[in-house]
This record gives sequence, structure tokens and C-alpha cells, in this order.
Amino acid sequence: MANLAVTVNGRKYVAEIEPRLLLVHFLRDVVKLTGTHIGCVVGRCGACTVLWKNKPVKSCMVLAIETDGSEIMTIEGLSPNDRLHPLQEAFLAADAVECGYCTPGMVMAAYGLLQKNPAASEDDIKRAISGNLCRCTGYVNIVKAIRSVVVAGKSQGA
Repeated sequence: MANLAVTVNGRKYVAEIEPRLLLVHFLRDVVKLTGTHIGCVVGRCGACTVLWKNKPVKSCMVLAIETDGSEIMTIEGLSPNDRLHPLQEAFLAADAVECGYCTPGMVMAAYGLLQKNPAASEDDIKRAISGNLCRCTGYVNIVKAIRSVVVAGKSQGA
């Protein structure tokens, strides 16, 4: 067993965990934040994307113990006051959500991009979400949603 102290969405968590526990399982099973979805568990689909050290990562590819002493943001962290983040609103407005399984990972990948590059181009957006698979939408409306946040100047958040 190993001790882990990590800040998730601004709240500190301390837990004793198995050293082999994946971050995605820590977030869902220990912290009880289920917005981070489990997809492929081999880093291909991006459904589990979260921000670690302000960068998008696939949480199925990170051991929870690696995050000791650091900060994580999940999809729940984007709307702490029960108000949707502009990216979430844009996804709804652009009809960029079909089944919704990939949506948290897509939103977190986009959020990570826009924190680094608030004036992201369409090509930047496509590159940023290229590691996130969607089997429903064809990506057109997803890119449109993210681009609308950039154009509206809301890329730094609510």
C-alpha cells in the first residue's frame, strides 16, 4: 500500500492506495467523481481525459501514485457552482453531444487547449482533440462548439 495526497478540483484527498491503481479508478472509485469515463483503458479513446498539472492526460495511462502532491481537474471541476462552463454550454448549443460518453474527455481536452491557447485555430482544435474518439458525431459539431467559445472570447472560462 502507498499513501497518496492529491488535490482534485480544489479539494485535498488523502488515501491509502494500491501502488498499481490507475488515476481513472482513483477518481471514480475513491474520490467518487464519475464524470471521468472509463473507455478503452489503454490510452486510445480519451474518454478518461482530465487535467493534471494543467495539461490534458488520459487518466487510464497514469498511476494515481504519480499524482501525489499535485493537482487534478476533472469535468466536475469545470462547473463548481452548478453552472455549466462555456465549453459545456457550447457543446449543448452546437449539438456536439450524441451518446455523451466521449463528451467529458472532449471537453477536458478542449479546456486544456484553451487554457494554453485561448485563440486556438480550427487546426489547433482538431490536433488537441485528435486523441479523443467519438463514434457518434463525426467531430464537425465538436470542433464547431470549441471554435464558438474561442470566437466568443470565453476561452478562459466562466
